[in-house]
Amino acid sequence: MTGESTLTDGEIARIAGRIDRPVVLVGLMGVGKSTVGRRLAAMLGRSFVDADDAIEEAAQRSIAEIFEEFGEAYFRDGERRVIARLIEERAGVVATGGGAFVDPQTRELILDRAIAVWIDCDVDTLVERTSRRDTRPLLRGGDPKAILTDLLEKRESLYAQAQVRVQSVDGPHTGTARAIIEAVDRWL
Repeated sequence: MTGESTLTDGEIARIAGRIDRPVVLVGLMGVGKSTVGRRLAAMLGRSFVDADDAIEEAAQRSIAEIFEEFGEAYFRDGERRVIARLIEERAGVVATGGGAFVDPQTRELILDRAIAVWIDCDVDTLVERTSRRDTRPLLRGGDPKAILTDLLEKRESLYAQAQVRVQSVDGPHTGTARAIIEAVDRWL
C-alpha cells in the first residue's frame, strides 16, 4: 500500500481540509508511529503529539518506571486519560503506544472521536527497529521476535478495527505518510 505516491501539495492540502478530527496512529511498537506521525503532521499542516511523551510529562516519570512501580493496568488508565485529552484538544496527529488500542475503552474512544490509522509491519522489520533502543518494557527479558509475533497474533484483530490500514515499509517515512493521506482520503 505504500507504493509511489503521486499526491501534489495541492491535493494534500485538499485532503487535509477534509480531515475534521485527529488522526490517531496505532500499531505495534516499532512500526514508526512517532516518526511517521511527525512527517504526516508536517505534511497536513497539523500539530503532532506522541502520547507516550505526553504520559511521561504528565507523570513526571518514564513509561518503564510507571510499569515497574504501578503496573500495566494503572498505566493503561492514565494512557486513556491522556489520549482523551489530546483528542479533546483536537491534536492533529497523535502517535499512541503499541498497547493503547488494545484497551477496549481507549479503542472505543479513538474509533468514536478520531480517525484510527493502523500502521502494519512485518515482524522481522519490527525486531530490527525495536533492537535499536532498550526502552520497551514488554520486550525486556525475552526473545523479541517471539514476543512481537505473540503480540501481533493477540492484537491483530483489534488493530484491524481501525478505520484505515497502511503497510509500513523500509524507506523514507514520507512514503508511509503519503500512503496514510491517500488511505484517509479514500476512507473519507
